[in-house]
Order: sequence, then C-alpha cells, then structure tokens
Amino acid sequence: MSAAGVALMLGGAGILLAASPAQAAEVSYATECIPPPISGLPPVQGTTKVQITAPAEAKVGDTIEVVWKTVQAASKNPDVLDLAQDTVKPTGTITLGGVSTGEVKMEGPRQNPPIPKNSPMVLPDMKGTLKLEKAGEVTLTPGAYGINVSKPISTDTKCAPKEPVQAGATVKVTDGGGGTTSGGTTNGGTTNGGTTNGGTTSGGTTSGGTTSGGTTNGGSDGGATDGGTTGGTDPGGPTDHQGKEIEVAYSCKTPIGDKNAVSPVRIDARKNGGSYDLTVKFSKSVMDSPADIPADSVKPSMEVKLGGADKGFVHVEGPTNKEPIKSGDPIEIPDLKGTYKPGATGKTTLSPGVLTVKALGTTTTCTPPADVPFSLELDTSAQPGGASGGSGTGGSGATGGSTASGGTSGGLAETGAEDAGALRALALVAGTVILLGGAVFTFTPWQRLRGMR
Repeated sequence: MSAAGVALMLGGAGILLAASPAQAAEVSYATECIPPPISGLPPVQGTTKVQITAPAEAKVGDTIEVVWKTVQAASKNPDVLDLAQDTVKPTGTITLGGVSTGEVKMEGPRQNPPIPKNSPMVLPDMKGTLKLEKAGEVTLTPGAYGINVSKPISTDTKCAPKEPVQAGATVKVTDGGGGTTSGGTTNGGTTNGGTTNGGTTSGGTTSGGTTSGGTTNGGSDGGATDGGTTGGTDPGGPTDHQGKEIEVAYSCKTPIGDKNAVSPVRIDARKNGGSYDLTVKFSKSVMDSPADIPADSVKPSMEVKLGGADKGFVHVEGPTNKEPIKSGDPIEIPDLKGTYKPGATGKTTLSPGVLTVKALGTTTTCTPPADVPFSLELDTSAQPGGASGGSGTGGSGATGGSTASGGTSGGLAETGAEDAGALRALALVAGTVILLGGAVFTFTPWQRLRGMR
C-alpha cells in the first residue's frame, strides 16, 4: 500500500484512520522544567523540540492517531544518577485549535535505553487518539509534558511552555456528518510497552561502597536489642545513665556528592551485667516525608567512639522502616542500639561517631568533626574481651576497632543488581535530604531544622 493509501487499524472505539500522507513537522519552544521537589534541584530552562505526526486529511467521524516524538527534551538527566533501562515514562498534552477545542492526552510506554547522568533524556514516542466531529481544519499544538521515573521511587518532572507554541500539525477534516465542536479527548494508547524493571542497572556511579554493615559480632550480642526503648529516667540509680544532647555537624559522603548535616544526638546507657546496653537517640524531630518511602528500605547505623579510659568503637544500629511512609506523612527518628563491653577500668566517654545510612542498595557515610564532644561518661570496669582499642571493625569509615555488637545483623542484606543500580545515588531522595530510617537529616542550618519541630 502506498504512503498515500489508507491504513486501517482497529482501535478501542472504532477505526483509527491514517488517510493521506501523515504530517511530521518539528516545533521548538522555550520550556521550564520543574524537577521533583525532593531532588532539591532548581527549575531548568531549556528548549523542547517535538515532531507531531497526524493524517493530513480525514473525515468527520473518523478517529485518528496522533504521535508525539520528542526530538529534544528541555532538560538533561541531571548529574545525580544513571537511569536504568525501561524506567522512564512520558505523558503530555496536545491542544486542539481551529474547528475543534479541547486537548488530546498523550502517553508513552515505559521504554527507554539506559540514560547516563548528565546526558540527554531519551523519551519514547507518545500516542493519543482523536475523534473528528466537525468539518474544517484542526490544529495540533504540543504543550506541557511530564516525565515519570519509576525507580528507586516514583518521581515526576513537569515541563511547561514559556512562550506561545506553534501548531505542530494541521488535519483537514472533510464533511461526513456533523457533530458539534469539541474534538474529544481520548486517552493515549500504548500504555505499557516496556517492562518496568530496569534490570540492566548501569549506574556506573559509585557503589557507595557497601562498606560497613558487617560489624564484628564479638561478644555480647543479645543485649543489643532491648535495654529500654529510650534512655529515659527509669528509677534504678547507677544502672541507668542518660547522656547530654549535643549538636553534631556531620560531613557526609553521599553517592551524589559531599553534603553537610547538623543534628542533635544523645547517647544513653543501661548497665547489663558487666556490659552496657546503649541507645543513641536523635532529637524527637517530627517532619513530613518528602516522598513515598517503601517499607524495609532504609537502615541507619553508627560507630560510637570511646574515649578516656577506654578506646575503640561500639556499633549501634536502628531498625528499618517497617511500614511504607507516604509523602507528606510525619516520620520520626529511630533509636540506634548496641552493646558496649568495657575493655578498661576508669572513666570512659562515649561520643557520636561515623554514621552510615543504607538505603535501597546505596550507602551514605557521615563523619563528625574530630573534636566532637562526648555525650556520656561512664565509670567502667574492664571485662574479658572488652573494647580498649580492640581489633574489630570501626564500621564505615571508622578506625580503631569495636568489639561490641549491634542488636541485629550488621546492615541491610545486599539486594540484587536491580536495586543497587536503580538508585546508586539515593538519588532523588538525597538532593537535599538523607533519609535515616524514620529520621530525616536535612542539609540546612540547625536553626531551620529546629523550626520544623
């Protein structure tokens, strides 16, 4: 059949006509794209280039297919993370003019090649259908569009024209029975298309170094889990020790670069035989979640630094979030727990140490300043196999060793390449925020964080 022939395609509500040669004119227009709020990135100004394909001629009553080909998206994939295959899905709107009014909703499949960071966005074609209801000329003008990325969490970038846009195609509609105006807005076909897996991670980005996790189980593990949910003030005199809250200015190595975070931290202890059950508490700051967070996806841990009479580190860790956290819902900071077995007799200090946050296959490491003050001082008695500069791991980035064990295993089990590659960067969750289990470290001055409580 020649290009000028008639192609008949069965469509949902009738027959899709591509009568006469289809048009494919390129339209360029200035565009502003708004990244997901959680990314912390500013609006992007750019140029969108689109080709609109539609039949040159059709009859009243025909349902035609319209195709939107994005020749150039207004913004690149930011320098944040590599986007895996089949994780990007576009939607858009075409405005009708001439004898028809309204809009055609356009939709593309979740189908894309791997897109490296800081490279052009590659978007699949979008399609929509339009039923012609009046004779005359119908113009098709591309307008706003959105880009959804499905992994690691669903995020949307919204792009809108910043100047009047020219029509990308015109359809000449000959009579064949009259309907009234409108031009109908039917849904864009081809929804699915690509698989949503993105399996082939690429993500040459940092593996975040799965570093710690594997704490050294040395000695007393059991006590790590309990020991009072908060280092409260239960009566019991010398068995309960509440530390003082100190503000810690962390320097964080994240998969998307270096960040600074300030948070108040307190270390409490409860005597358990010759050892101490430790609870590290972040200030009871309740904040709204900046995005939907899947259950069991974020886990924090810390290496508490010993000073004074004793030396070394004590590994403490918190639980993963047991339930999904919806965007906008309040989230709280979890307690980190572990067991400290003294390796020296005398007055021992406990200070916040290196903090590690594992989330969806990535690792973020936050280091306190060398002169961070201690939160708690204990009168300790040396125990066999105790700390005193022992040879265990100091956790992520820490040195000096720890012999105490955390309450549970040493971190998230390694997930497959799919999860690791999908969010090599804690990505759009970390432009301004590091998620800490139920906690949020916001990279803003502490004064502003305090104002959110």
